[in-house]
Amino acid sequence: MAPSLVLAGARVVLPTGAVDDGRVVVEGTKITAAAAADTEATSVTGVAPADAEVIDVRDHWVVPGFVDIHNHGGGGASFSGTPADVLKAIRTHRLHGTTTLVASTVTDEMDLLVRQAGLLSELAEQGDIAGIHFEGPFISPCRKGAHSEELLRDPDPAEVRKLIDAGRGRATMVTLAAELPGGIDSVRLLAENGVIAAIGHTDATYEQTVEAIDAGATVATHLFNAMPALGHRSPGPIAALLEDERVTVELINDGTHLHPAALELAFHHAGASRVAFITDAMDAAGIGDGRYMLGPLEVEVSEGVARLVEGGSIAGSTLTLDRAFKRAVTIDKLSVEDAVTALSANPARLLGLFDRIGSLEPGKDADLVLLDANFDLKGVMRRGEWVVTPQLP
Repeated sequence: MAPSLVLAGARVVLPTGAVDDGRVVVEGTKITAAAAADTEATSVTGVAPADAEVIDVRDHWVVPGFVDIHNHGGGGASFSGTPADVLKAIRTHRLHGTTTLVASTVTDEMDLLVRQAGLLSELAEQGDIAGIHFEGPFISPCRKGAHSEELLRDPDPAEVRKLIDAGRGRATMVTLAAELPGGIDSVRLLAENGVIAAIGHTDATYEQTVEAIDAGATVATHLFNAMPALGHRSPGPIAALLEDERVTVELINDGTHLHPAALELAFHHAGASRVAFITDAMDAAGIGDGRYMLGPLEVEVSEGVARLVEGGSIAGSTLTLDRAFKRAVTIDKLSVEDAVTALSANPARLLGLFDRIGSLEPGKDADLVLLDANFDLKGVMRRGEWVVTPQLP
């Protein structure tokens, strides 16, 4: 086993809040202590091992590794591609602090989605990803966004079951438009099988959305985007999703998908405990401008904004979660604790993994991110191994 490691002197964000002059002790793949330096016990066993390596990280922040529940790719590769493509995309996001990731597909032919589900389930079994998210094909043509309209279909429960089965127990979430024929029955099917039913790419009314939530839907796929705007006579899905305590709302905090006032509205009504920041990233994340493919559709990325070549619709993002974190605390003026909740704790709870990830606590996986005083990423650890080794003065 590798020597124990102590990160000392940082501001450490714990479940109870941030502490100054904190320390995190890592032994093997696990955190054995996370506390203020003057706390009596410095590890689970009482003291850090004598041979522990101590790294002075004063003037830095240590936060839990980020958890992304909605991500289509990065580094020039897609989760709809080959195993090598998938691993490349995973690696790209790990370099930006995402230590746990759910791989999202896009609308395609059913046989291709079934085949990709088999590939992704193998990577989930190996621990490379935390599960599979099917975004489409069960979505509204009225709110299709960057999905191929001719490949869309109604959410027939038998077809939904086909994708669940193809995931071999690793299907984590399905985004659908519950107002379509079969939508409510499919929401019930997903809930009964322990798969998250997410409402998105939808033209649902307020009443239809309430019915879907009562049937078991628990996530709003990129709230505000690809759904009717909030209206004073026809409030639509946004009001229903924000008001219900059972729903976690995804937000893409890249400065393109949401005006800061919309983000503030979501936090005000849902509260920090019900927000999950996501990337909705596509191939260009971590790479740059150029032409890319999102499923069968061509995308042009210019100045970091991805849009379909045909039609100009926003086509996912080029966001990474370290940028989402920095924007949250420097531009949106969220507290660091609320940003950590939205980037780590809430998505971990949603995935049923909070006993292992999502916070800095003894016994949990040693997944953490080191940020400097300006909230720029300086180090990433996953399961006790440095993905990005800190280069400190």
